[in-house]
This record gives sequence, structure tokens and C-alpha cells, in this order.
Amino acid sequence: MSNLEFEKPVVEIQKKISELRNVSGKHIDFAPEIKKLEEKLESVRGQVYGNLSSWQRIQIARHPKRPYTLDYIAMMMTEFVELHGDRLFSDDLALIAGFARIGDEKVIVMGHQKGRDTSENVKRNFGCAHPEGYRKAMRVMRLAEKFHLPVVVFIDTPGAYPGIGAEERGQAQAIAENLRDMSNLKTPIIATVIGEGGSGGALGVGVADYVLILQNAYYSVISPEGCASILWRSATKAPEAAEALKLTGEHLIKFGIVDEIIPEPLGGAHHNAQVVSDKLKASILTQIKRLKNISTDNLLEERYQKFRKIGQFTFQKA
Repeated sequence: MSNLEFEKPVVEIQKKISELRNVSGKHIDFAPEIKKLEEKLESVRGQVYGNLSSWQRIQIARHPKRPYTLDYIAMMMTEFVELHGDRLFSDDLALIAGFARIGDEKVIVMGHQKGRDTSENVKRNFGCAHPEGYRKAMRVMRLAEKFHLPVVVFIDTPGAYPGIGAEERGQAQAIAENLRDMSNLKTPIIATVIGEGGSGGALGVGVADYVLILQNAYYSVISPEGCASILWRSATKAPEAAEALKLTGEHLIKFGIVDEIIPEPLGGAHHNAQVVSDKLKASILTQIKRLKNISTDNLLEERYQKFRKIGQFTFQKA
């Protein structure tokens, strides 16, 4: 089932409309009834999607039909050439990277990639990158720096893979090195959270000059389930944790963690992916043109200050 629990009122009306259309014909005309139901559908859709909770937005962010990185690349970019491997261990299919063109701009593009079915999800490790994924990303970003190409990043991961093998190969070190090296990368970086932005797995490719987030995506230091398990000893408290974490775009833009929210159609990006892609493409191109006009020294200083000022703290004298 791809319908979410809170979407049931919308789905039920859509089902009734479909049934009436199937039986409506020359002898029986249900056009007036269909029109009334369509009006009711619009009203109900507005009520259901117009005031979503943080937990409901997370459910939409995880929707199996939601566009993934390769979908956005196909919709907004051309001449994509994927690059493979970290030159140390192997290729990680959970995090893809390569050359592409967006509009008139040549770029390096990368992002987490989930699967559409069980087989592909196993291959892509559900979008949870290994250390070799983050090392591949950094290797490709150095190419961007060498050839003076902007970097475009799509973030969509529950988190970096926490398995034994990943830890043995230096998961934490790989992410830490990316944070360090992206901070000093001498080329513009634009990142967009398109679905899930989970913890260090997201931040490992998320140090950017300009950070966007889709309306129903989230960006958080920990998943709501993980937070609930720690604080309440029960993952069933995830909805409460989601509210407390302040992880949606509306919260994040107030905190200065993201710079722009890209609107989505009612119900999520999967209802009209091309419209979302067009809006995102326009914003990315605008920022590429803006950032390319900033000197390298100023670009690095502004990037440093952007992340340095996140968070609030007070000094207390001993």
C-alpha cells in the first residue's frame, strides 16, 4: 500500500469518484454526483494536507513513490555521466556522483539513491551510504574543484550505514573528513534535502553555501524513532519526538539551518514531480550564477560563517 494512514479520507472519495465514472454511461449519468464529489475532494484535500504535523511530513518524505536523486537528475539535467568507486575499497551504489549539465551550467552532481523495490533497495542499501560512498563523493568533489565546476547535492538518507563493516572501514572518519574538506572546497556547493535528511549521513555531503529543502522533507540530527527510543524507551513515541526535534523546513529556516523551502503539490512531490523539479532547477541555477560571482576567499569565509553561527549558546563565568 502506498497510501498513508492520514490520507484515507482523500483516498475514499477518490475511490467513489472512480467507481461512478466506471458505471456512468449513456443510460445513467452521474456527472452531477461526480462534480459534487470532486468539489468535496478538493475541500478534504485542503483540510488533510493544509495542516500537516511534523510526523505526517516525515511519512510523506519517506513515501515509496517520492522522486529520488536519479529522478531529479533525469528531469532537470542532461549529459549525466556517472563516476564510480572511491579508489580505496569499492563503489557504493547508495551514493551516486558524476558530471552533468543543468541549463547552460556544467556541474558535478551527487546524491543518495534509494530503491523502488526490495531488490533495488538491497542493492542501494536503502540509501544508507558506506564509508566508500562518502570517500567517492569527496573524490568527485575534488574533481569539481580542479575543473572549477559547481557541486549540486541531493540529500535523501535515513542516515549513514551503521553496520560492523562500515565501522571497520572508518565510517565516522570518512564523514568527518568530508565535513572538513567540503568546508574548504574552492567551488560553489548547493545542497537540497529532497526526502530524508538523517544525521551525519546527510551532513556528510551537506556542507554547502546554499541549502534548500523540499516542503515535505526533513533534516535532523537523529530519526524520530531513534530519539523516541532514547528518551522514552519506545519507538511508538516517534510522533512526539518529531514535534520536539523541530525538523521540518518551517523550523529549519527560522534556525538558519536551511536557506530556502521549495513548495510541493498537495500530498507531496510524487503527485507532480516535474513541477517540483522545475522549481528546484530554477532555484539551483539562480544560486549557481550568484555564487560564481563571489571570489573564492569570500565564498569560503561565508561558508564558514554560515555553519559557525548555527546553534545558540551562552558563556558562563566560573
